[in-house]
Amino acid sequence: MMNNRINPFQSSPEELERLEIELFLKGIYEWYGYDYRNYAYQSIRRRIWHRVYDENLSGILALLDKVLHDTECLNRLIADFSINVTEMFRDPKFFLEFRENVVPLLRTYPSIRIWHAGCATGEEVYSMAILLHEEGLYNRAKIYATDINQNVLKTAKKGLFPIENMKKYTSNYLQSGGKLAFSEYYTVTKNGVQFHPFLSKNILFAQHNLVTDRSFNEFHVIFCRNVLIYFNKELQMNVHELFYESLCRFGVLGLGDKETIAYTDKSDCYDEISTNQKLFQKTK
Repeated sequence: MMNNRINPFQSSPEELERLEIELFLKGIYEWYGYDYRNYAYQSIRRRIWHRVYDENLSGILALLDKVLHDTECLNRLIADFSINVTEMFRDPKFFLEFRENVVPLLRTYPSIRIWHAGCATGEEVYSMAILLHEEGLYNRAKIYATDINQNVLKTAKKGLFPIENMKKYTSNYLQSGGKLAFSEYYTVTKNGVQFHPFLSKNILFAQHNLVTDRSFNEFHVIFCRNVLIYFNKELQMNVHELFYESLCRFGVLGLGDKETIAYTDKSDCYDEISTNQKLFQKTK
């Protein structure tokens, strides 16, 4: 009988490291239920080592031991794994395209349900609330903003952002087709810029895990921008299946500029709304 085990005397350091990472991710999943096993390997590897160094530990298995016995360490790890790069009206041409080519479709619905998956600290959620307000649609809209990270959701709920970001956000807003002075939507406080409460009245922030949780509603629009690039192909396929199940007929899917539905099982179920921006309409 052949022995398929890896010979430890012939294994490279890279193979051993990969095994340790597999054991680490399996341990997190088995003990806590958080499933990061299908995240892009190099991305998850960098984040694990970042936490090893910050905890002043000897290696990956030492981190696993600490995480299994210390929930505060687990919370720090989950924060490392979360992708929180965002800004208001990020990629202004995307929002301009949405305003010009998707809003007319939304006008035909008596009520509008939008899901921001992986919303991070909420800047793009508030951007959509502003856009819908200017188009006279916000009062009939409900925005579901979800993320796996509870800490960033707490930040998003506050609607309070650093004042030093406002110059960039104002420029993005104007390029996206904004119709007013951007400063009309916020008040400057000693702690930062506080966006007006009416913008959050139709936003529901909630924890949701794209890896393990299922669909929770039928949506007219789903945004998941620059999240899928951190998943491997298998997990990307699973998430695309989730989005397909969650979109109504003729619903719109918005992805990040480095993401696509090409090469997925659902690619023939969508039509491109724009050739330049990642907006797709479910047609089948």
